[in-house]
Amino acid sequence: MRIERRAFFLGGLSAGALALSACAKKQTYTVAAASTPTASAAHAHPIVDVHAHYYPPEWLRLVEREGPPLGVKLGKNDKGWTTVVVGDSTVALSPAHLDVESRVQKMDGQGVDVQLLSLSLPMVYWAPPPLGLKLAQAFNDACSAACTAHPKRFAGSVMLPMQAPDLALGELERAAKLPGMRALYVATNVTGKNLDDKAFSIIFAKCEELGWPLFLHPVDPVGAERMRSYYLRNLLGNPYDTGIAAASLVFGGVMDKYPRLEIVLPHSGGTFPALIGRLDHGVEVRPELEHMKQPASAYLRRFHYDTIAHNPALIMNLVRQVGADRMVLGSDYPFDMGYEKPVDFIERLSDVPAADRELILGKNAARLLKI
Repeated sequence: MRIERRAFFLGGLSAGALALSACAKKQTYTVAAASTPTASAAHAHPIVDVHAHYYPPEWLRLVEREGPPLGVKLGKNDKGWTTVVVGDSTVALSPAHLDVESRVQKMDGQGVDVQLLSLSLPMVYWAPPPLGLKLAQAFNDACSAACTAHPKRFAGSVMLPMQAPDLALGELERAAKLPGMRALYVATNVTGKNLDDKAFSIIFAKCEELGWPLFLHPVDPVGAERMRSYYLRNLLGNPYDTGIAAASLVFGGVMDKYPRLEIVLPHSGGTFPALIGRLDHGVEVRPELEHMKQPASAYLRRFHYDTIAHNPALIMNLVRQVGADRMVLGSDYPFDMGYEKPVDFIERLSDVPAADRELILGKNAARLLKI
């Protein structure tokens, strides 16, 4: 049994390796010196930032009104910024998180033409389902309004009460008709449930039917209780949880069941691409993975990956590993863990051919979002 499985596995691995090898031969890049930004060149296609966060005042007012009985409170920090406190987690929101007009000016300075707006921590999963639905609707309506006011600058990603999949499906069907909404935003886990949980199948099926990409983002990462110090909850927890989400989607059969579903991983895929060899070995030797018909690496190109890695060498390796056609620009705007100049970061990779930089900077995202 194991010998036959090993032969089948190696056959699949060889096919995947040949594909990656062919990609690598076409893209023999080295890391370019990046001491100073290169001048931004004219681009034939819009520059699209797929990882940018927005907190509408309407959403915050609803949290302020209905959150306190659930232990969720708004406040102010010493900078005068709005804070949202959920349990032992606090997110601080600068004016840039809230104001659309100043955001447009900032995008101009970054060289970004279009942002995909999304709601980040704490999303809406902390609320009971009826309130989660109200919160999701408040965000979706306000996000659509921002897209309507600036149709050439913004696209919107829908937030859903995933803690109640039936309610989530109804809101997805409603929000998909709102102007400017073009994708779904989901946490890497939903109140501790991995994304291969069968309850979420109706959402994935609907996204595939709509032709909508699914963008993931960590909210409550695994092991958070051990990462309270040094901001490790974000620094390490976020990429760890992204890796768990991607592996769950692969090993749980979601990627096979929905072959046309496009999924975008944040933070350059977190641990998923970095540990793909370990995952492949597990498929080969572990009985828990005997159901797998091909190695985990065969799914690398089923995902897209944003560019938030903060290290040119890591981005160069990701280009080699998955191909420039599977990468999309991200900034994490306006959080401090993002890029101040996301376009410049990619333009510094001078050994990446100009055509591939165009893919990363906007063409891939424009195809996913149909803009």
